[in-house]
Amino acid sequence: MLFSASNASSGYGDAVVLSGINLQIDFGERVAVLGRASAGKTTLARAITGALPCRRGNIRFMGVEVTAEAAHARARRGIAYVSQARQVFSQLTVMQNMLVGAYAARLDSAQTSSVLETQLTYFKTLKPVLRELGGSLDEGQQQLLALARELMSEPKLLVLDEPSAGVQPPLLDEMVEVIEQVSSDAKLAVLTLEKDASFAARLSTRGYLMDSGRFKRAFAMSSAANIRELERELSGDVRSPWV
Repeated sequence: MLFSASNASSGYGDAVVLSGINLQIDFGERVAVLGRASAGKTTLARAITGALPCRRGNIRFMGVEVTAEAAHARARRGIAYVSQARQVFSQLTVMQNMLVGAYAARLDSAQTSSVLETQLTYFKTLKPVLRELGGSLDEGQQQLLALARELMSEPKLLVLDEPSAGVQPPLLDEMVEVIEQVSSDAKLAVLTLEKDASFAARLSTRGYLMDSGRFKRAFAMSSAANIRELERELSGDVRSPWV
């Protein structure tokens, strides 16, 4: 098993947002967590990546307990995170943004050149704009750039927080193609946190429905009937100030 969270709880200050989370992800597996904007998805992402402490339960990665490890330590183990905010370095070029991922992973120059060459075969939209500033890109291009930067670190687990937000359909298609290819080539595991069930179904084979910081149920993403039911449940959300 690549990753597991057992009875995990987390939150902000005195507020407990996640409670009793049990999640397992194997090598190369693609899993979705679906929920409305107030469900706790971002809090879950932060707890997995180490940005928030786990108050109860435990988290294991590649057979090692990482419950007490900080975000940078988990990143070096191979957990990468693309947040909703994307956090592209606006004053760095596209190329420089990508190289940040290699630097964070402590790749040497030969490894960096090899990984960069591979990534540019995946990201057709980014290749023509390598010398442009990250801040000059539109939302969809920035999402692809944030994804490319994290993939430059050659992670084992990629956590995507609402990757479809603000991205136009052609770039969503490219994102799906990239993730499918990298998952196949490198056995990359992907956890997608989304409120768009149809898009999540393109990236994942199974999933969990989250509500109020808990998993309500597990389901297969291959069933069209499941997706239609999930879309009905996920409609009409209101964003929480926490998650």
